[in-house]
Amino acid sequence: IIQQLFYFETVYFLITRLFRKRESAVMTDEASHLTITVDKSHILSLGERLYEQSIELIRELVNNAYDADATRVEVTVSGKEIVVSDNGEGMDLRGLGQYFNVGSDEKLVHPISLRFKRDRIGQFGIGKFASLAAASRFEITTQKEEFAARVVFDRTRWLGQGDSWIIPLTRLEPDPERGNGTTVRLVDLKREFKPEDVVQRIAEGVPIRAKSFSVWVNRYRVTPRKWSGNRVPVMEGTKSGIIHGEIVILPAHNASKDNMGIEIKVKGVTVRRELFDMASWGRAATRIRGEIHADFLPLTSDRSGFIEDTPEFETFLKSMHKIMADVQKVYNQLASKRENQKVSRALKEALQRVHQALSLNPELSPFGVVPIAEKGRPGAGETAVETGKGRSEPAPETVAEEETEEVPDSGQEDSSTMADAEKPPKERKPSMRMATPNAVVKKLKFGDTGVTCCLDHLGEDGPECLTEGTIIYINRDHPLYKREARKKEAHILNIARLITQEVSLMKDSANPREAFNRQSKLLRDAFREKD
Repeated sequence: IIQQLFYFETVYFLITRLFRKRESAVMTDEASHLTITVDKSHILSLGERLYEQSIELIRELVNNAYDADATRVEVTVSGKEIVVSDNGEGMDLRGLGQYFNVGSDEKLVHPISLRFKRDRIGQFGIGKFASLAAASRFEITTQKEEFAARVVFDRTRWLGQGDSWIIPLTRLEPDPERGNGTTVRLVDLKREFKPEDVVQRIAEGVPIRAKSFSVWVNRYRVTPRKWSGNRVPVMEGTKSGIIHGEIVILPAHNASKDNMGIEIKVKGVTVRRELFDMASWGRAATRIRGEIHADFLPLTSDRSGFIEDTPEFETFLKSMHKIMADVQKVYNQLASKRENQKVSRALKEALQRVHQALSLNPELSPFGVVPIAEKGRPGAGETAVETGKGRSEPAPETVAEEETEEVPDSGQEDSSTMADAEKPPKERKPSMRMATPNAVVKKLKFGDTGVTCCLDHLGEDGPECLTEGTIIYINRDHPLYKREARKKEAHILNIARLITQEVSLMKDSANPREAFNRQSKLLRDAFREKD
């Protein structure tokens, strides 16, 4: 009995060990072979969510035509459907299979097109499913040489097939007149598309500047956007690649908050607009537009942004800060030039009014009584413009314009000949040592004499105005001047006030009260209506 019990115990032990080993082997077998499945609805959701705006699908379809070496793409937008037709290389059976291969790396493996050697735009093979964000069905009709077929992708029918991933394909007779190409029809639209919105998106998101490539929307060709203004070309070499393009400073009357920023393009397609350092420029940022191409930048899967945590993007950002600093310098120069033109006009009118007041009150002039005009010489009612040869000629205007920098006369005489020695010594002109290159300078000629008026930047803490010899300086940085310069009439009045103030002090600087009374009378007559 003991032997039998021992025998059964041994057999039980061996059988138990055997089943345990088999169970372990089965579990190991199952663990090493897992079946990966993807829900169809997730594929469709992925295509929809990758593109926040359903209008992006039209851009994708046009870019597919560009990758297929099409020279012409026609887009028809109506309330019922959207049709995108191209004359590219078309697709055969293998090409159609590749087209519907989710996440295909075909364009990554072959990034250059065969015919025109274009840099292919598509990368991930998921863009086609974005079409279902706006339409319930899309149809593809394609032809490549002797192969022609039509594929209908119906969202509802495909989801209702369960685990089947088969899409119906119909073979067609090739049409020699049509030739190679592909037509995509989006049917049963879920929303309405405006042709003008489609045109704008294609202009931004498609390389329409490429050679041998054109896009037409409802029979109108899409052309690149053009800005008028001062152009700043960009060409910057980096270790990651070349940055090139153009930045435009729009005229002030074209400034707008719409579509602000610089378009960053990769392979001719706008990925994003950036303000870079312009966020602190204030209203100046509304005048800056442009396109910057940087094909080396890595993109996110939806092509709506950049992978920023990369050396390429850091290099790009560093270069763009330098480029925008140069653009700001150009903008400041243009703004200064425009402001100088405004100041110049105000100064000219102010001087004309002061001349009018001095003509009416010659006894208040520090230059003496204005002589009656003689032949060949300026007198009452006339002024003189100094020519480059140093002689004076009558001119119809009251104010003579000067250069922004005035070179002082040396005052030395040339004694090389007896005739020159008999000439009277020249008057030494006062030098404008304080003037900056942006100073606005004009002369008020009164007979043979007069004053030079210089409107310059002397700092906010500088004097409102001052006089050196016969040069009157007016400080454009003074808070009162800046406030009065906002309106044209107030600007002219303020300049005339400062000029008459200094002219009155020239007449009698020892008696400020009398100088004030003379200034008051001159100002009154300066703005008196002319008979």
